[in-house]
Amino acid sequence: METLLAIAIGTVVAASVYLFLSRDLLRLLLGFILLGTGANLAILLAGRIGPIQPPLVDPGATALATSAANPLPQALILTAIVIGFGLTAFALMLVLKAHEAMGTTSAEEMAEAEAGPAAPPVSATVPARREAA
Repeated sequence: METLLAIAIGTVVAASVYLFLSRDLLRLLLGFILLGTGANLAILLAGRIGPIQPPLVDPGATALATSAANPLPQALILTAIVIGFGLTAFALMLVLKAHEAMGTTSAEEMAEAEAGPAAPPVSATVPARREAA
């Protein structure tokens, strides 16, 4: 089970890196989502998955049993999912607004549309200093 999950994590992270190398903003956003999923799966794998007792305190007990699952990775993953959802919604709105403003989601076309005329070199704009005689 752990080997299969490790292979799945590697595949998801590799797919996200492939999408990061794209010049399209939607693919970049999808790569961001996949990278977050890969990180969540890695935390899950580090948190000892398997058929162990759930992290619940028994009635009358004051602490978790030693054989209970670690609740910290579960809490971290849940928090990461919520934060990732918020960031994804924000980034999707940025991509949609950029598409409305420029008519494209290609990063190359956006860079070409943004580039203006080349500025003159600094030496051409600064007057030469006169030497004292």
